[in-house]
Amino acid sequence: MKHRIVFSILMSFILSLLMTCWVTWINLGWSPDFIDKWLIAFRLAWPAAAVIAFALGPFINITTQQIVRKIS
Repeated sequence: MKHRIVFSILMSFILSLLMTCWVTWINLGWSPDFIDKWLIAFRLAWPAAAVIAFALGPFINITTQQIVRKIS
């Protein structure tokens, strides 16, 4: 369980950080308030991403195993 919690937190942190940066840049371009807007988006996205990663992690793991078995 500890592994799942830590994994969910770290994975959601990295994905949220990078994806909010990318989407903010796509929407606004490099502007004087880019960092502020990006951090607002990240602050809103990370908790949601962490909950989703924790809740759906087992399902995604099982689905991945099934897909890999079928293509192997």
